[in-house]
Amino acid sequence: MLDITTLRELLLIDSPTGFTDRAAEYIVGVLEGYGWKPERTQKGAVRCSLGETPTLAIAGHTDTLGAIISGINSNGTLAFSLLGGPLLPTFEGSYVRIYTLDGAVFTGTVLFNNPSAHSNKKAATAERSTDNMHIRIDEEVKTKDDVKTLGIRTGDIVCFDVKFQHTPSGFVKSHFLDNKAGCFVQFEIARRLHEQGKTAPVELYFSTYEEVGHGGTCGYSDTIKDLLVIDMGVLGDSCEGNEYSCSICAKDSGGPYDYNFRKQLVHLAEQHSVRHAIDVYPFYSSDGTAALRAGKDYRVALIGPGVAASHGMERTHVKGLEATVELCMKYIETL
Repeated sequence: MLDITTLRELLLIDSPTGFTDRAAEYIVGVLEGYGWKPERTQKGAVRCSLGETPTLAIAGHTDTLGAIISGINSNGTLAFSLLGGPLLPTFEGSYVRIYTLDGAVFTGTVLFNNPSAHSNKKAATAERSTDNMHIRIDEEVKTKDDVKTLGIRTGDIVCFDVKFQHTPSGFVKSHFLDNKAGCFVQFEIARRLHEQGKTAPVELYFSTYEEVGHGGTCGYSDTIKDLLVIDMGVLGDSCEGNEYSCSICAKDSGGPYDYNFRKQLVHLAEQHSVRHAIDVYPFYSSDGTAALRAGKDYRVALIGPGVAASHGMERTHVKGLEATVELCMKYIETL
């Protein structure tokens, strides 16, 4: 069974879009530990060549969903705006950490306004939105000025507890497997090539703004010709994928991925009995979409481990992670 220590450690590092430095530093440390020489881009992404003159970039994103303080309410609670698209009903009741510009960290809880069932008969049925929810901070505050005295201000970052669990049956449950599961696949590629004493014309790229649409637009080496994006595989009633397989995306909201690139990946999966499924994702875009819209002249493909309940309480399985790593390694062998 896979050792998912690095996945767990990365998941436990808060890294919503715009607040990814600590996660990027961790990624650099992991890759250096495998003997590689990663570097940071101007936008804060991590880039790492696994051989000379890389022609293939394997990209995943380390930024996650989160929130940002949008105001301080008169009663000392906090208004918030979302970073990315977390499903609010799933995140209601979540414990959070609030990071201030001065380096302080405060804890709190995401709640519906007037949340007590004993005082609000609509508490269970009302639709949830940022307009009728707030963050209750774990401090003795009653007014806006009380909160300001703590150093909390508009623009402070809100990070959700991930609720990580790794079950004896091989499931990994956590917020933000989208896409730290994909980052783990990249770690495994780097680790396995190092242990085999091999190099490859491959560049690993860990973007930091995927959840807001521009993570994959820039920062690659000039020699890159193809982009293989590793991101969560969509599971749902209209999809064939599952948590035990590598999902291969034929098309998402941005359009079809490169036909010949996808065909090669499918044939490799079939030839080597890699568990896989081919799907069309109805409401999805990736760093590959961002790269193409930025005008990159790349062939782009998208694969990843199947992840259930995306943007909510997510779950995958070590078999899906292993299948994705295996398909990547088989493709690298063809370069």
